[in-house]
Amino acid sequence: MGIVKINDQLHEDIRKASSVMVRSINAQAEYWIKIGMLAEANPGMTFSEIMREQMKQADVDLRKVIGG
Repeated sequence: MGIVKINDQLHEDIRKASSVMVRSINAQAEYWIKIGMLAEANPGMTFSEIMREQMKQADVDLRKVIGG
């Protein structure tokens, strides 16, 4: 595990988002970092497309999750 230094405002934004998303502050930061890396690696994909692909790779059947 490493330490990443971020500015106070970004830390506050992560703290607020983590409470909304029911994640720890670290989990929220990791999520944003992962999504950011995926977005940079796949500039032609939308956020929804990235998430759909991640769910597919994790073998999550969204139709079953949402009851469709």
